[in-house]
Amino acid sequence: MAKGRKNGLYSGVSEELSALMRTGWADTERRDLRLAEQAPYAARRRAALSARFPGERLVVPSGSLKVRSNDSSYPFRPYTGYVHMTGDQARDGALVLEPRADGGHDAYCYQLPRDGRDDDEFWTGPTAELWMGRRRSLAESELVLGLPCRDVRTAADDLAAASGAPTRIVRGIAPSLEAAVTTEEERDDELEEALSDLRLVKDDWEIGELRKAVDSTVRGFTDVIGELSGAIASSERWIEGTFFRRARLEGNSVGYGSICAAGEHATIMHWEDNDGPVRPGELLLLDAGVETHTLYTADVTRTLPISGTFTPLQRKVYDAVYEAQEAGMAAVKPGAAYRDFHEASQRSLAARLVEWGFIEGPADRAYELGLQRRFTMAGTGHMLGLDVHDCAQARNEEYVDGVLEPGMVLTVEPGLYFQPDDLTVPEEWRGIGVRIEDDLVVTEDGHENLSAGLPRSSDEVEAWMARFAG
Repeated sequence: MAKGRKNGLYSGVSEELSALMRTGWADTERRDLRLAEQAPYAARRRAALSARFPGERLVVPSGSLKVRSNDSSYPFRPYTGYVHMTGDQARDGALVLEPRADGGHDAYCYQLPRDGRDDDEFWTGPTAELWMGRRRSLAESELVLGLPCRDVRTAADDLAAASGAPTRIVRGIAPSLEAAVTTEEERDDELEEALSDLRLVKDDWEIGELRKAVDSTVRGFTDVIGELSGAIASSERWIEGTFFRRARLEGNSVGYGSICAAGEHATIMHWEDNDGPVRPGELLLLDAGVETHTLYTADVTRTLPISGTFTPLQRKVYDAVYEAQEAGMAAVKPGAAYRDFHEASQRSLAARLVEWGFIEGPADRAYELGLQRRFTMAGTGHMLGLDVHDCAQARNEEYVDGVLEPGMVLTVEPGLYFQPDDLTVPEEWRGIGVRIEDDLVVTEDGHENLSAGLPRSSDEVEAWMARFAG
């Protein structure tokens, strides 16, 4: 039973109340559920994981609730590797791949079953069903996931008693399961690496989900344009709330904290306070993405003139970033080194900064020394998928030192940021920040810009704002 509140209003449960609560409930078992659309794809992903670790037991937990404050929890977000391998989003779950003699694995999924009605647990605790909402039964989960499902309350004992094969587990997610098995940290890290590696190339279903995420994001950006007057009258919070509404209406949520950075806040890479003023004549850098119900996220950035028209200097900076993004996007194609698009964009920006006299040339020397990084700050992109920075634990040789393949999805997002206290640039440049970011899928003959529905060039942005801005 969940721990009761120290200062709860009720001291206990009478026998009569307990008996009353256990009676009169309808059978709500759902027998009409069908196999999830994602299930066959998840099965192929598990087969690929199995092939990497023959003869070994693999444990991939989903995670549990985390306390936000006292008895209030954060919205639950399962471990990405678990979602990718199962299509499931349940808390307190775990995927187990049990090795077979032939080198393959039998897969099953531990789940927290529904609360029964024969004791008080289903209604007396903050994680009980009457508090948190109905869960799927084990039988229902088997129908949806296409996996045998077991009661997770026996998982730790089952794993502790298991023998005959070495075990690997993803660490840091389920302490009770981690304590039940004997593993080596280095070998466990290899499992987490493999789970990231296997997300580098998206299957057709995943690309379809990313299209949905981007399409909703395009509508969210257009919503923001239409409500700029509300932001001018209040703050960046209006922009955050406007985009969040679209994300919740059409998806699960936002895929990451929205960056709604007006004025000099646009020079802060991860500005998420979103509490500053929105002033005509300044720029708004909006970096936001809708997360679908299946947890795939978009990641798009546009920098907009709040008054609807760029000043000559704002346009100069914006066009330089656009030019750099064009160079980077042209380098996204199968067979190209992953680093090529980053190098193309950064070399373009380095040349502009030398031309403007902000760093010492020649441009090739400036790039090799990384001098442009004072104003470009970060890399030019990253993999995208279930995580906004997807595949983060993948091996370097497969990711940053690897080669692009059809099905990879990545962002191209160069930027220039002139800090408000940077005395190396003229005063009129200080506080200007510009980033342009799009989501690209590598195709057989090049790439497709999934976020092409949003205007990119300075002229297109101004025309877009003239049409929709409120």
